[in-house]
Amino acid sequence: MYDSQATATIMLLGGAVVAVVGCCWFKWKMSRVDITPPGPPAPYTPPEPGLVAPDDLRTDWGGPDEEADDALRAAESGNWHAAADLLSRTGQEWDLRSRRAKALGAVAAQDDGWLLNWRAQRPGDADAALVHAHAMVVLAWLVRGSLGTEHTTREQFDGFHRVLHEARDACAEAVALADPADPSPYIAELLVARGLMYPHEEFRSLWAEVVARAPHHYDAHFTALQYWCAKWRGSQELAEEFATTAAQSAPPGSLLRVLPVVSWYEHHVSDADTERFLRPEIVARVEALSEDVAAAPADHPWLPSARHALAYFLPLQGRSAEALPHFRAVDGWTGTFPWAYLGAGRYVAARDEAFRSALAQV
Repeated sequence: MYDSQATATIMLLGGAVVAVVGCCWFKWKMSRVDITPPGPPAPYTPPEPGLVAPDDLRTDWGGPDEEADDALRAAESGNWHAAADLLSRTGQEWDLRSRRAKALGAVAAQDDGWLLNWRAQRPGDADAALVHAHAMVVLAWLVRGSLGTEHTTREQFDGFHRVLHEARDACAEAVALADPADPSPYIAELLVARGLMYPHEEFRSLWAEVVARAPHHYDAHFTALQYWCAKWRGSQELAEEFATTAAQSAPPGSLLRVLPVVSWYEHHVSDADTERFLRPEIVARVEALSEDVAAAPADHPWLPSARHALAYFLPLQGRSAEALPHFRAVDGWTGTFPWAYLGAGRYVAARDEAFRSALAQV
């Protein structure tokens, strides 16, 4: 029998042998493995020439507006004059005015120096007040963050509500300065109403001010629908009622037939599968939207957004070939429903799959 010292020595020697053998095996094994650093990823190849590469997609708009782009770039550089000129030229094109004022507000929410200069040099300017109202609304939502309730802190909620109350005051100021026919300040307050969870009667009172001035305003309806959804202050039933009533009462080409499609998405997409998209009532809603898009003026400022909705739904209903003209018309832009939810990557995947599927059927 070994004494304890001998046993310890043998164990140490055995461990050393194992370590040496293991090290030699590892070196031999690594010599058999190709550890050459990977090369750059293969360049993106679109399924059809001319489609926009993923890295070149824009996520701030659903479609082009070159005049607004120029004003936004000027504002980002500190020049407010282009923004003032843009809204002045927009005049009473209420759909376009709302879209542009909201975009300018998003810039001001990041850096408002140019807007403060505008307001200082033109006190009482209704356009500047409108942009300020939108900026406060955007700032409130930036404070809250985009994550779900369970991932939002108490401090974020407190800041969110505090800034929203300031935004409400800014909307009231914009109303006081605006042309009485202008729905834009009331539309800006719709997002405040959603965040502060206005009671239904208070929201309906605000909504009455909007539709009295612009009964078929696209963005106003889209925003109001969110309020009536179950995830905010309403329910599936209330959202469906709002969407259906608005779509049925609107003239062809107003694009409000997008509302029943969006309402269905909001309440079913989390557990949707392919067969759900093929249900007759959903196919009928998408077909109605297709007819609305075909009847819309080519310069409708929200036409690209409606096309994006069709580009998403049509392939899921096995109608990829019908989706291609819509993808071509809006390609390069992803800042709208549903990609604002799903991300630009899903846009590329859906677009490319639609093209491949349609081309395979030719």
